[in-house]
Amino acid sequence: MKNFFFIVAIVLGLNACSKSEKHYDGEALLKNRCATCHNLDMPPKTYEDEKAPPMMAVAFHVKDFMKVENPGDKRPKFIAFFQDYVLHPSAEKSFCDKESLESYGVMPSQEGKVTEAEVGAIAGYVYDFYDQEKFMRQMQQKAAFEALPPGEQLAIKNGCLTCHGKTKAKAAPSFREIAQKSVAEISETIKNGSRGRWKGFERMTMPAYTRRLKEKEIQSLTQWIKSL
Repeated sequence: MKNFFFIVAIVLGLNACSKSEKHYDGEALLKNRCATCHNLDMPPKTYEDEKAPPMMAVAFHVKDFMKVENPGDKRPKFIAFFQDYVLHPSAEKSFCDKESLESYGVMPSQEGKVTEAEVGAIAGYVYDFYDQEKFMRQMQQKAAFEALPPGEQLAIKNGCLTCHGKTKAKAAPSFREIAQKSVAEISETIKNGSRGRWKGFERMTMPAYTRRLKEKEIQSLTQWIKSL
């Protein structure tokens, strides 16, 4: 019986601890509290009237200039710096260069607007999301995508390759098969959709793309399909 009450006491204690620990969504807090001044895109867009540097630039800059002996200490140190700087900012604490400080000024204190725990959640998300290796992969993917023919870019953007393979059929005929049709028929099908035109795919409905694609885009997509 004593063991039973001991176990119950432990369970109740764990429940009490879990209820007292509030979970914060760092991504949601970043968008709600920081997007007014900081651009959150990766890579960021630049504007003439920027109130503050893009968040990616902030994250990369702090990571580059923050020195630690043990790599495992960098994330907690990054979070601690964010918490201190956001609530108690000063030019002396900043990792910004002189020119950036003159351009943007010192960040106004957010004390009273956001709690230390909320800043910690934001900082943790910023550290993980704005990652240099991830950024390089995105840039490589972007460059590879932009090197594709315009028609293929449209096929990818509009999810065409979900149903159509380039050379092999999926849920619908392959683009290589479709390329055997005339330019007029391919364009008409993209514009108005179709159903039951292909043996083995009689139940598959091709949606109309008239409202989603402009005439030039339909022509570009048609030309790419014909090139296959």
